[in-house]
Amino acid sequence: MAHDAHYIGGAWREAGGETIEVRNPATEELLGRVPAGRAQDVDAAVRAAREALPGWAATPPAQRAARIAALAEVLKARREEIAATVTAELGAPLSFSRAVHADLPAAVAGSYATLAAEYAFEERVGNSTVHQEPIGVVGAITPWNYPLHQIVAKAAPAFAAGCTVVLKPAENTPLVAQLFADAVHEAGLPAGVFNLVTGHGPEAGEALAGHPGVDLVSFTGSTAVGRRIGATAGAALKPVALELGGKSANVVLPGADLAKAVKVGVANVMANSGQTCSAWTRLLVDAQHYEEAVELAAGAVAKYVPGDPTDEATRLGPLVSARQRDRVTGYIEQGVAEGARLVAGGPGAPEDRPRGWYVRPTVFADVTPEMTIAQEEIFGPVLSILKYDGVEDAVRVANDTVYGLAGAVWAADDAEAAAFARRMDTGQVDINGGRFNPLAPFGGYKHSGIGRELGRHGLAEYLQTKSLQF
Repeated sequence: MAHDAHYIGGAWREAGGETIEVRNPATEELLGRVPAGRAQDVDAAVRAAREALPGWAATPPAQRAARIAALAEVLKARREEIAATVTAELGAPLSFSRAVHADLPAAVAGSYATLAAEYAFEERVGNSTVHQEPIGVVGAITPWNYPLHQIVAKAAPAFAAGCTVVLKPAENTPLVAQLFADAVHEAGLPAGVFNLVTGHGPEAGEALAGHPGVDLVSFTGSTAVGRRIGATAGAALKPVALELGGKSANVVLPGADLAKAVKVGVANVMANSGQTCSAWTRLLVDAQHYEEAVELAAGAVAKYVPGDPTDEATRLGPLVSARQRDRVTGYIEQGVAEGARLVAGGPGAPEDRPRGWYVRPTVFADVTPEMTIAQEEIFGPVLSILKYDGVEDAVRVANDTVYGLAGAVWAADDAEAAAFARRMDTGQVDINGGRFNPLAPFGGYKHSGIGRELGRHGLAEYLQTKSLQF
């Protein structure tokens, strides 16, 4: 159930004025309404965070770790509620919501409980003591595609560092953010350490990014909005952490297990209905194996049938909104217009889904690097298959975008794949199907962002360095 309030200073404060409707993307039905926060709401939240900062920053790391561990346990206990909420407001299949949208954030929170207790906040360097201390009040602005994971990936390391947080979640998925605020309260974090203001980006988001009481802005979302937030924060010389867009390459080298590479690659693109910034949306295959890869991809994507996300058997749900559906459909139409070969899916909603914001899972072949669908982030269940001629050409094509967030390489052995991966201009590369590691740094090169999340590197984003000479 939605709170008609903001969470500020350890309590839910009723908000008047305009509200934001939250709708179920599978049924288009109204789920609830949340407040459309204004600049004065952001100001109240920032003031609460500043008041709580000295006490929380001075709390011994072991005690901060205990509170974060308690938060992780609350998230685990609320697994089913979290999964059902994300499925309702995002449209992710329930099985995926449990495994990724609920379990992963709890695991990440637990990892920061461990890090807070073990991290060396001081070290001796010659005749100096180098001290790591919290950067201050963090303004966190999070996206709708992985709503709870992105909240935890910002809030948990900030808590571990001794920072306080003001969160402005995405308008499409604010209900799970409210669940997180309830979890923080239940876990016993001091009042003001975490604060939540729901609202629209141009008003609440802008007010948070530009607030003089915010010491760092952490944003995940589109590159265009990231530029604006960076400019707003930069005017006040405050640091930013930006996790932005991606157009990641899945490179299959000759001698690799082609069938496995294509199967895993298609699954990666279809996960979360393609609404994943790190999705491997470009499949690169050598000329000799190209048509076989196209056939394999068409066969693999046929298993992703759009359906009711509350059905345990569903693997592909709707997109988050009518706007997102129209955006993705526009890209599919553009791919056809530019001459790409449509081998699966295409524009238009699935025939058996008259309601909901569904898109047909789509695969394009004969895609060339200059095509729009090979350059721009589509953010939907759309795969482009490109051909390369030799390893040097594969490196060129893989790096031929403004983005550099993630990627994958498949080869006959790990050493060959790793050698290729080191030449990719991207922040994270999976080698022969390597598993996601929540302790490894995540973040991008080029237009994919600034800074890193997760693990020790994610904690470092919320610390500043002071040296004391003796």
